[in-house]
Amino acid sequence: MLNGSGIKIFSGTSHPELAEIIARRIGLPLSKAEITRSGIGETSVRITESVREDDVYIINTGCGAVNTALMELCIMIHACKIASAKRITAVIPLFPYSRQDKKDKSRAPITAKLVANMIQKAGCDHVIVSIVHLL
Repeated sequence: MLNGSGIKIFSGTSHPELAEIIARRIGLPLSKAEITRSGIGETSVRITESVREDDVYIINTGCGAVNTALMELCIMIHACKIASAKRITAVIPLFPYSRQDKKDKSRAPITAKLVANMIQKAGCDHVIVSIVHLL
C-alpha cells in the first residue's frame, strides 16, 4: 500500500466502479473532480483539489459512449496539466479506436494514432492500457 504522498487518482464517468476498486486496492482514496455536461453535450471538468507537483493517474475506459469518454479524458488531462501536476498518467483499460490502428484502404485514417496524439497533446506523460484489441 502507498502512503499517498504526491499521488492523486481521478476517475472519469465511464466506469467509476473500476476506479474505486483500483484506488481501494492500492490503498488511496479517489481524488475529487466535478464533471458536468451542458445541454448541448459539452463536457466541463473542474479539479477540486490541488495537484501541484503530484503524480496524477486518471482512470477512464473507452467503452460505452466512446467519444464522450475520450473528450472527458483529454479535458481532465489538460485540467491537471494547467494545475501544475508533475506527471500525468492515463489509465485506459480499453483504448478507444484501437481497432483502427492501420490503414485498411487508401486514404483511410489511422484513428488510433489520432487518439494517441490527442491524449499526448492534452498533456499526458504516460498511458497504461490493458486491452488494445478485443477479438
